[in-house]
Amino acid sequence: MGFQKVMEALSNQKVTPRLASLSGVSLSFHGVKVLTNVSVDILQGELLALIGPNGAGKTSVVNCMSGFYRPGSGQILFEGKDITPLRPYHRFKLGISRTFQNIELYEGLSVLENLMSARHNMMSYGVLAAGLYLGKARKQEIEHREIVEDIIDLLELEAIRKSKVGSLAYGLRKRVDLGRALAGQPKLLLLDEPMAGMNTEEKEDMARFILDVRELWKTTMVIIEHDMGVVMDISERVVMLDFGVKVVEGSPDEVKNNPKVIAAYLGIEKQEESSK
Repeated sequence: MGFQKVMEALSNQKVTPRLASLSGVSLSFHGVKVLTNVSVDILQGELLALIGPNGAGKTSVVNCMSGFYRPGSGQILFEGKDITPLRPYHRFKLGISRTFQNIELYEGLSVLENLMSARHNMMSYGVLAAGLYLGKARKQEIEHREIVEDIIDLLELEAIRKSKVGSLAYGLRKRVDLGRALAGQPKLLLLDEPMAGMNTEEKEDMARFILDVRELWKTTMVIIEHDMGVVMDISERVVMLDFGVKVVEGSPDEVKNNPKVIAAYLGIEKQEESSK
């Protein structure tokens, strides 16, 4: 009976499906290894954090997942399909969006126009219909605009919706970058240091927006972040890279107490302090 109860308990456990994965991914540039045999599963609905020292390969993982880099070996799966050879815009259409460590926005356009630009690949009407703004073009424009308006409300961008992005403060531009990524209605959102360069208040706001998106839209996310306090507060699972190799994976509590993480983030600092 004891064995039967154990088997029943195991069968009743809910298994979270895998949305995406990297399997044995390696990447090199001119003979320099950037990633070595990296394997990571991304579960449906989770917020996974990628951490590691500078140069650990975190952004390279995101670039491989979004299609900006093509690995030398290994496989990238999304919803069970091999997307390794697909270009970035194909992956975007499948439901993979990203933000950038260095903000990549149209500075001469307004906030609204930047967000609408992310809907361009989803519009199916021709040039003539667009010019006349009738029928299908008008209907689609209204539908896309409604989605963008929801994002403006969610990220509290109403006051700056008509402002040129180039005139905005850094923290607001980072928020617009998040909004443009969300405009693709992603199933998987890749966030490359969305809080880099922000002050404490701006970080708190960004963390709140990220959690709101996850709760309201049920979006699966991978976040690269150096602020360990933020990582431990908002993520469910953490993967640490060092020199392009995955060295630690687990819950935030497991990772922050791991000797390898302490050595990478605290040991180096202690050594530097003792040498002063």
